[in-house]
Amino acid sequence: MPINTTPNTPNKNKKGPSRFFPPRMSFLNILAIVILIFLLITGIYSEFSTKGTSAAPVSLSAIASDVQKGKVQSLDLSGDEVTATYSDKSTKTAQKEPDSSLTESLSRYGVTSAQLASTTLTIQSPGGFWYWLGQASPFLAPLVFLIFFIWILSRQMKGAGMQALSFGQSKARITLPDDQKQKVTFKDVAGAKEAKQELLEIVDFLRNPKKFIEIGAEIPKGVLLMGAPGTGKTLLARAVAGEANVAFFAISGSEFVEMFVGVGASRVRDLFKMAKEAAPAIVFVDEIDAVGRARGSGMGGGNDEREQTLNQILVEMDGFEPNVKVIVMAATNRPDVLDPALLRPGRFDRRVVIDLPDRGDREEILKIHSKKKQLAEDVNMPVIAERTPGFSGADLQSLTNEAAIMAARENRTKIGQFDFIRSIEKVMLGPERRSHILSPKEKEITAYHEAGHALVASVLPHADPVHKISIISRGRAAGYTLKLPFEERKLQSRREFLDDIAVSLGGYVAEKMIFGDLTTGASNDLQVATALARAMITQYGMSEKIGPVALESPAGRVMFGMGVNDREYSEKVASEIDGEITRIMSEARTLAVKTLTDNKKAFDAVAKRLIETETIEREEYEQIIVANGIPLKNKDIIGAVKGQVVKA
Repeated sequence: MPINTTPNTPNKNKKGPSRFFPPRMSFLNILAIVILIFLLITGIYSEFSTKGTSAAPVSLSAIASDVQKGKVQSLDLSGDEVTATYSDKSTKTAQKEPDSSLTESLSRYGVTSAQLASTTLTIQSPGGFWYWLGQASPFLAPLVFLIFFIWILSRQMKGAGMQALSFGQSKARITLPDDQKQKVTFKDVAGAKEAKQELLEIVDFLRNPKKFIEIGAEIPKGVLLMGAPGTGKTLLARAVAGEANVAFFAISGSEFVEMFVGVGASRVRDLFKMAKEAAPAIVFVDEIDAVGRARGSGMGGGNDEREQTLNQILVEMDGFEPNVKVIVMAATNRPDVLDPALLRPGRFDRRVVIDLPDRGDREEILKIHSKKKQLAEDVNMPVIAERTPGFSGADLQSLTNEAAIMAARENRTKIGQFDFIRSIEKVMLGPERRSHILSPKEKEITAYHEAGHALVASVLPHADPVHKISIISRGRAAGYTLKLPFEERKLQSRREFLDDIAVSLGGYVAEKMIFGDLTTGASNDLQVATALARAMITQYGMSEKIGPVALESPAGRVMFGMGVNDREYSEKVASEIDGEITRIMSEARTLAVKTLTDNKKAFDAVAKRLIETETIEREEYEQIIVANGIPLKNKDIIGAVKGQVVKA
């Protein structure tokens, strides 16, 4: 199932930060900006106040002496400032006494009325807006600066208060019906045919609710999408909204819960209020198990924030009426931990299971993810789909992207089949570690280890056939054996489990048989084999001694919502489980020892070829084992759930 990676459309009604002072600016930054603005205003004022004053300042007695000598052509009086213009067009300024007129001031310096009469005298009356503004500016500028500073502080306080009040607002991401760039329909979803068929009823109701209401039918209020991670639950929910052409509100379950009590419930109320106003709409809660876990499991108190949030969700879903036209969809990969109140009829009463894609679905998913990529002529999608059993939609998306990156890194313009084959191993195990060079002794140990896995898998009738063996380090594995089934099945038998455990112990047995010692390379094999043996006994009822009893859940926790450390069986049963695990592992080791001993010639041939070439593909490997007397498996009797990789 391809996974949509397009970001959601932000809420257009949400006000952004101020252009001048964003809410997250610190107080010191704002203070520095205000001081700079004040200095700029002061500089501009000083520039304009001195602009045009080119006359030289002198004393009034000097100007009076020049008037007596007849050098002054005119006198201009503006306030207390006297400007004298001389015959050569030069000017001088002086200040008179504030309490006396110009004539009185000049007469004190000996200027007669006759001498003054020969000079043009102009008196300018002070007035006008700019004059009074200039006079008042020394007092107004600090006042304006203070008011501006207080205004900035008040905006910061208001922004902080609004942020505190916005804790209870929903953080849902909204995709509007007219947003064509992010619109997803069922055409963009490959596979999941049954799930899409189930969801078509929801689409039909949102398109034409009148048809259902008139006949008295009530559409399910909640739809729970269940499936493994990466199978496309979120994409399917977006596709339902796209097909119905309605608003889509998406939020994660963890976004409801905050450290403040009551915030989660408030956000739930706000979310459902927004959805009702935008109806018809879809509310999608991803990873609902973050808030929807079973109550009373001992995790937190009875009034903790998570339980309050869950209670509010239950109330809101019960409050819907048949004609509200709001559908609640949720996704989880842990349906076993959800509270029973969420799953009762009237809430999430429609449950849609999304399985991992089969071979045909994987081919369609690969085609969708390869639409915008330049593919070479040798690309064969059916072969790639065949070699990727157990891959989810997200894994396939990563596979196509890794193939494109490999081709671009090697300066090629098209993606070849070889790029896809290499990317499969990279997604499963990690990148090659060419720099991790093994010593000759370590290389020999790893070769025999992987040859042990491969030979046991090829000889045992219920194990998957081997497709590739390599002793080139990938990720944390020093080497690996790739096993792929002939066909995919949903069920796996007890015999297949036992053969898989023996295959896992093939490397362990090979090291002990050839070198008489053990290394840490078998640690992962032992973990996988032991976990599988425990699951056979405690989950699948495949132990004759314990019988058909399920003692643990598939997730590893005890069933029925009990605590993590609780278990519902006695110490005696626990001891019997440990004994059965030991028996199964011992029998599997004995089987692996017998298999490698009986086929020692083929075992040595595969190991020596691995030391020479480091990698053996399926065709070459089959030629080696056939030449040493091991027949190939019959395709008609082999089947498994998914491909497996045995790592050293």
